[in-house]
Amino acid sequence: MKQIRSKVAGLDIHRDTVVACARIGGPTDIEVTKESFPTTRAGLVKLASFLSNAGVTTVAMEATGVYWKPVYYALEGLVDELWLCNASGSG
Repeated sequence: MKQIRSKVAGLDIHRDTVVACARIGGPTDIEVTKESFPTTRAGLVKLASFLSNAGVTTVAMEATGVYWKPVYYALEGLVDELWLCNASGSG
């Protein structure tokens, strides 16, 4: 599989927590870091700091319902690409 992004993160968003997994590096030298954050304002600030410190440029997030909205708005403009993905594959 061809690598098309080198500094990415995936977010799994729940009502009370956000789990972030950052993948930084090239095809042979990869660093993966995973951390969980509360969905409070302070927690979202820590999430943004985690992503920024890791050098993440692309973030993909998955959530059901409306829980993604505060996370999206907290990260909007901080990364080059912010993707909201529909994990169910429908609709």
